[in-house]
Amino acid sequence: MNLETKTGNIQDCLQNQAAFCTAACPFGLDVRDFIEKMQRGAFNAAYRLYLNTVGFPGIVSALCDQPCQGVCPRRVTDEAISLRRLEAAALNYARNTEPNNYNLPPKNKKVAIVGAGLSGLACALRLASRKYDVTVFEHSNRIGGHLWEKLPPEVFLPEFERQFMHETTTLRLETEVTSLADLPFDAIYVATGAGGNDFGLVSDPNGAFASTTPGVFIGGSLTVGNTSGSNMQALADGLNVVAAIERYLKVGSMNQPRETLSTKLTLDPARVERSEPVYPADGLAYTRDEAILEAKRCLRCSCDACVRFCDLMHYFKKYPKRIAEEVELTIHPGTLDGNGTIATRFISTCNQCGLCKEICPMDIDTGEFLLQNHRIMREKGAMPWAFHDFWLRDMEFTNGSAAQLARKPAGTVQSKYAFFPGCQLGASAPQYVTESYRWLLGQSPDTALMLQCCGAPAEWAGDEKIHAEVLAQLRENWLELGQPTLVFACPTCKQKFGRYLPEIPGVFLYDLMFAAGLAPAIAGDGETVSVFDPCASRDEPELQQNIRQMVDLAGFNRQPLPLEGKQAACCSWGGQVSTTNPRYAREVVSARITQNDLSYVAYCANCRDIFAVSQKPVYHILDLMFGLHGPNRVPPTLTERRNNRIRLKAQLLSEFWEGESPMEPEKSPIKLTIPPEVRQKLSDDTLLEPEIARVVEHCERSGRKIQHPESGNFSGHLQIGNLTYWAEYHPTEDGFVLVRAYSHRMSIDEAVSDRK
Repeated sequence: MNLETKTGNIQDCLQNQAAFCTAACPFGLDVRDFIEKMQRGAFNAAYRLYLNTVGFPGIVSALCDQPCQGVCPRRVTDEAISLRRLEAAALNYARNTEPNNYNLPPKNKKVAIVGAGLSGLACALRLASRKYDVTVFEHSNRIGGHLWEKLPPEVFLPEFERQFMHETTTLRLETEVTSLADLPFDAIYVATGAGGNDFGLVSDPNGAFASTTPGVFIGGSLTVGNTSGSNMQALADGLNVVAAIERYLKVGSMNQPRETLSTKLTLDPARVERSEPVYPADGLAYTRDEAILEAKRCLRCSCDACVRFCDLMHYFKKYPKRIAEEVELTIHPGTLDGNGTIATRFISTCNQCGLCKEICPMDIDTGEFLLQNHRIMREKGAMPWAFHDFWLRDMEFTNGSAAQLARKPAGTVQSKYAFFPGCQLGASAPQYVTESYRWLLGQSPDTALMLQCCGAPAEWAGDEKIHAEVLAQLRENWLELGQPTLVFACPTCKQKFGRYLPEIPGVFLYDLMFAAGLAPAIAGDGETVSVFDPCASRDEPELQQNIRQMVDLAGFNRQPLPLEGKQAACCSWGGQVSTTNPRYAREVVSARITQNDLSYVAYCANCRDIFAVSQKPVYHILDLMFGLHGPNRVPPTLTERRNNRIRLKAQLLSEFWEGESPMEPEKSPIKLTIPPEVRQKLSDDTLLEPEIARVVEHCERSGRKIQHPESGNFSGHLQIGNLTYWAEYHPTEDGFVLVRAYSHRMSIDEAVSDRK
């Protein structure tokens, strides 16, 4: 499977990159995990994590010079997290601070450690816990090395005693080692401290802590020096050298890879909300509550912008790498039939809005990756046809004789412009198209018209064959019109033309209006609104700015939305995912309309109508420019949208091309009354009213119906195309009333039913 997207590689995802503080910590403490435990008051769990990472928590919490504070993003906004105080709180409030006692069998390998300072003792502790035979040699009469200059002995000596309480080591004080050759051990760690005896050892750059002498390792202050922070680095060396020693003891190799902890994370300080630091009331140590409050200030820095901002990844709580794994198992499953289902619905749930790429520091376009694999699944015949069947049929209708139109004004030889309103603008309200076209003719009388779908439903369905056919028809119509510049009213249409038909030039209707100085016909009278940028306008900053200035000219005040401009988020229409995953689509709509309580101004008909279905007050920008509708216009159902396209073509032919005979909207074969709530439910379920009327007519004509004994309602079915439709209804004096309707993919064998 190709993990490359148009701009980045999913394998470059930074999901598992260390937090800034972790990368700066000499021990590599998983601060995100530590803080998560502290935030919920799990002091014991936090202490265990801290203990297992640093070896001697009582010493580290007292001496650490906190390099984490120098990289904490909060240092720019307010104040860095006081991690050392939080570590001390974990020690103070843990239920049990005794070390773990591991019941492991002893190992038959002997290790000598030269130097009983912080690094040597850390190495001894870690090796002893793994049940190696450890002997520590110290030339002085006490352990601790430079700690005697840093801390009172009553602080660090009890800490050593506590951490070694379950371990067995041999300590030889006042024992001067003059030659390593005299030590009959399987491995040796030299940690004699800053300025100590290095025995003439030469470091081997090919292995961590390795010398050029087999079995001998060096580290601690002997190598890092006695500088600020060297105590913590020396301690970390003592803990980390154990991996290199074990590698040598097991396989005889001195080339343990050097581990350098770094991070590729990035974080914009402007996105960090201010949070006041918490100081101990007694000036010394946090109480439990103070520690929890300070921990909650932590951002737990991670590369999670995609999961926070991308609706798909946020809803499913999946990062790009996890998505790639599941898609791989779907495209190349380990099943006999070769069809996987793990991510089938997921692949079809992406809105294809492009926000994931926009907010990813590695430019990973997960949406493009899913689209590529959607095409593969479609080609294999493994993508359920029902996910996109309605929208492909709707596109076919739009591009058919009932609604499609490509004409130049009568008597025009060459058109400079051709208005391309897209399939949904006129479906929402025919006036949007007629008023816009009338205005364009006033500006340029030779402006042609193209009523057609841009092919987005086929692209989103992953059907390359149908998509290619639509693109070919678009190109042919454009050539027949004389290769004019297209005037787009829909940002999605312009985006699709730019990607698949780049040879066709295009401009936005709204940019032309603004440039011409068209005055808005609606007076906002100081009402505060928010402009909702459609996701397809992400790379159209001039359009976004012009729309805002048009709203200002209309007399409205504006309040920005959290997601707009380059970070515009989808209204839920993209990918036409409402059929694939209705619950997800509803969640997306809810997230968009609850950004504030103000009316929105949209310049995408889909955005406008989707929000209006959920009772969000929303204007279309053309409402403002032509004085057409208020923010509470009820959006049309799917059946009404289809009829609107037919009426739009009829109106345009009648007004601008006299003598044409347009198609009339499909008439119902019976009189079927559909209550408003049922009509909306049909639309939500992508069921067209004429199809349901055919079901009722078929049931009445054929007698294939059943009657419900309690309600007296009749039910029956009819297969139309790939779907079987069901209707429940009851008769009236002059027709029928629909109670409910639904569809499914199963076929019913009528012959078998008759025999039964």
